[in-house]
Amino acid sequence: MSFTGSLRRDWLANPRADILAGIVVALALIPEAIGFSIIAGVDPRVGLYASVVISVIISITGGRPGMISAATAAVAVVVVPLVREWGVNYLFAATILMGVFQLIAAALRLDLLMQFVSRSVITGFVNALAILIFMAQLPQLTNVGWETYAMVLAGLTMIYLLPRLTTAVPSPLVAILVLSAISISMDLPVNTVGDMGKLPEGLPYLIWPDVPLTWETLRIIAPYSLTMAAVGLLESLLTSQIVDDMTHTDSNKQREAGGQGIANIGAAFFGGMGGCAMIGQSVINVTSGGRTRLSTMTAGVTLLILLALLGPWVGQVPMPSLVAVMIMVSIGTFSWNSIPNLRIHPLTSSFVMIATVVVVVATHNLALGVLVGVLLSGVFFAYKVRNMSHVVRVREADQALYTVTGQIFFASVDRFQQALGPESTQPDPADHVVIDVTRAHFWDISAIEALDKVVERMRRNGRSVQVLGLNEASADLVDRFANTDKTGVEIGLAPHP
Repeated sequence: MSFTGSLRRDWLANPRADILAGIVVALALIPEAIGFSIIAGVDPRVGLYASVVISVIISITGGRPGMISAATAAVAVVVVPLVREWGVNYLFAATILMGVFQLIAAALRLDLLMQFVSRSVITGFVNALAILIFMAQLPQLTNVGWETYAMVLAGLTMIYLLPRLTTAVPSPLVAILVLSAISISMDLPVNTVGDMGKLPEGLPYLIWPDVPLTWETLRIIAPYSLTMAAVGLLESLLTSQIVDDMTHTDSNKQREAGGQGIANIGAAFFGGMGGCAMIGQSVINVTSGGRTRLSTMTAGVTLLILLALLGPWVGQVPMPSLVAVMIMVSIGTFSWNSIPNLRIHPLTSSFVMIATVVVVVATHNLALGVLVGVLLSGVFFAYKVRNMSHVVRVREADQALYTVTGQIFFASVDRFQQALGPESTQPDPADHVVIDVTRAHFWDISAIEALDKVVERMRRNGRSVQVLGLNEASADLVDRFANTDKTGVEIGLAPHP
């Protein structure tokens, strides 16, 4: 594609919708970034500046147009001990190393590991995030006056009803502006953005982390950087897949991984913490009409303008208006079809989805929840494949023919060995045994060792053994790792059709 075509597709396909969507996202980013800064134990500007820089850089370097990246809770919770023990400068240094690790991961194509994340895990991840987004709004809904509940209800009403009248302007933006005007003009007793924390004044500027360039510093920050990089990539790539599904388009996962690394390095040099993709803000962007890189760039630039020039006004934005938007995001993010599908989908798939949700919600650790889901998916898959292998014995003249079908690997070797038990225990034992593996495949060393044991056991009981039908890959494993060729057993390679 030509440069002009790429520019139009990635930046100028629908500028009006992208700009309006970016403005909505910028407003929604402010309380989130302040909250994540508080979690990490740093000044609010660390999270806010990070959100500005990451949004601007990822709009250029990222591989998923229309996705929003900024400071996130998933990364903030990791660095709490680092900030508490060593200070904010070590956080900046760790964020730089985090970005380096992510660039290395992109070069090594670790993004391909996403192929091992099942649809059940992704659904569980989405549902867990929807629940966490809703739970994060509860502090703004407790110990407050009726005005707060009335504004939230009014905000949700505008968000859901306005699109039936017009889609010229994103309904969340209208809700925020209208409720802000009402709150300010009537001086309503509701929480505001300014109550979350002091907004920074001025523009972010370049810094260099004030830490010694020694191996000791590397030893301190490396574990945190590696964890931040892994968590950030995991959430970014999963969110990228979700946005792919929402927009029915594909994205470049390798470029996204590298873009996240560049964005985090840039954030650290401007006094920001690490971040990654945000599913909540990405959903806001997409549902508000944002599709291209322009929407992400607009979010970052608008956030910068709001902080640098309009800070006093932004501080008066009522939190109930933003709570209404985030509740809308929670409702829209949750996969409601997954509930009736529990009765339709296989039990193992439903169990994986529920386990992912439970672990993420219980621990607030996205990486741990996805890891549990992936491990369970692997175990269930191995068990399913294990049960697909079987052995049939037929007595023919002076020999016994064992026909093996299916996949022989570490999880199925016990069944394989039991099915090929000692020939002497059969009601009609034969002196010669043929093991036909034409329709089987031996995957690993465990499978080869199992074949060794079967052949050796039969020979030890006085039987001659012939193994026939090994495919090329299985025969290669036998040649490299088996002892059968040392015991006089004939290994016949199946002829090519």
